[in-house]
Amino acid sequence: TYTFHLREDVTFHNGKPLTSADVLYTYNNLAGMGGEKADTVKLRKGDKCPDYVFQSHDSSEVTLRQFRGRYVVVDVWASWCYPCKKEYPTLKALAREYKERGVEFVSLSCDSQELRWRNEMGFMGAEGHQWWIAGNNAFMTAFEIYAIPRLILIDPKGRIADLRLPMPSDPQFRKILDKVAEKAKGGE
Repeated sequence: TYTFHLREDVTFHNGKPLTSADVLYTYNNLAGMGGEKADTVKLRKGDKCPDYVFQSHDSSEVTLRQFRGRYVVVDVWASWCYPCKKEYPTLKALAREYKERGVEFVSLSCDSQELRWRNEMGFMGAEGHQWWIAGNNAFMTAFEIYAIPRLILIDPKGRIADLRLPMPSDPQFRKILDKVAEKAKGGE
């Protein structure tokens, strides 16, 4: 398996930015000529977030694309993660507060078993967008998630604005949300 890193200054001949999906597509087409295929591109700030497919609490397939036009905070957590559960009440309160200000929150469980995710949602009194990674390890690899909780910010154009937000209980998190909400209000 190969992993690629993109430089921000690389563009197509027409001046459009080169995305991680473009690199992966091109490489895999070349690999079809006898090379080994790549399965993951490590994402950087400014990269377009690929359309990973997850499972929602009602078992439907969902992607982050449904939030285009809004900022999205993705909270990666698991049922066995004590710090994740400790931060959740603060995250839940902030999600309620900032929803009307143009910021969506998605809690994405990286549990390996669906039952553990579903049980923990009940214990935590989870609300809002509750999604399960459903074995999509490419997401974890692309975002280089080796420890949780992990919070990621996606901008209204579907690009990565921040790969490592502070924890919800950190006062800096609210400051970032205030700036994001102000941008959302201004249509940025």
